[in-house]
Amino acid sequence: MTTGEILRALRAECPIPPRLPPPHVDRVQDWLLDLLPGLGLPLDDAALHRLSQGAFARYAARLYPAATEADLRVLAAMFTWFFLVDDACDGPDRLTPEQIRVLRNGTLALLHDGARLRQAGLTGPLRRLLVLAWREPRRRMPARWRQRFADAVARHLDGTWQEAVTKEAGRRPSVDEYVELRRSTSAAEVSYPLVEFVSGRPLPDPVYHHPLLRQIARTGNDLLSWYNDLASLKRDRVTAGGHNLVLAIEAELGVAEAEAAERAAEHWREAMRRFVALRAAVPSFGPALDEAVADHLDGIANAVRGTIDWTFESARYPVSTSPPTSGP
Repeated sequence: MTTGEILRALRAECPIPPRLPPPHVDRVQDWLLDLLPGLGLPLDDAALHRLSQGAFARYAARLYPAATEADLRVLAAMFTWFFLVDDACDGPDRLTPEQIRVLRNGTLALLHDGARLRQAGLTGPLRRLLVLAWREPRRRMPARWRQRFADAVARHLDGTWQEAVTKEAGRRPSVDEYVELRRSTSAAEVSYPLVEFVSGRPLPDPVYHHPLLRQIARTGNDLLSWYNDLASLKRDRVTAGGHNLVLAIEAELGVAEAEAAERAAEHWREAMRRFVALRAAVPSFGPALDEAVADHLDGIANAVRGTIDWTFESARYPVSTSPPTSGP
């Protein structure tokens, strides 16, 4: 099977039902495209077209289908910030590890201190976009939630820095090393607290960090990350320095790309079986919390399924230009 065929097969097998984006998603996408040039991003018509075809507002809407139009604007801006950072750290003119470290420190300073103070390392359009995206969560959400979100961003940017260090050293990770690092470089853990921003029901820390819920979150992270690895394989072969599940399997086992991709798909299937079993084992946390816990678990599931469906909608991935298949 080709990689595209594997992606379609996994999509068809996914037991998580798709969630359709709300009707205001196109208005939010238009708002986003109107917003970005005013922030000072160097965007010509071609760059704006690429951002439009990336469908970042649609990705946010797939993950948070209940978001109001105002909240979806916040989420679309936040998602765009992370994608711009990802491109800056992973492209041919990528940031150095030291530049990523400085960006990380500036980002965390803004999340903790707000926009009143200037932060070295986070300047220009990226700063302005994050200030805009962070304004409403900072205003509405309690301090414990803001700390939880900042901790997730710190882990993500620390993982991005570590990947840059290993790339610069020319060292390819083993499969186990890669899987652990990918849990950080993925922004999945950043997306989970945003479920509470949309619902307005932040979980208490002991519940959010309950071992079973953390295991479900980690498994969901693996599922969306490995699916993305299959979708971005062609690009990652050129830019990722072996940081892709398929590439790590190839190098460790000495197998061809086709076999490595099939093995990656089997890892995904095993993780999905585990995800379903773990979710079925979640106990009641009491009537005051069960609805918020259900929102959290649905958010993790939506992140997995939303990533799958968005992969076929975004021009970032070659599969989106292939003949369409049935389904949302």
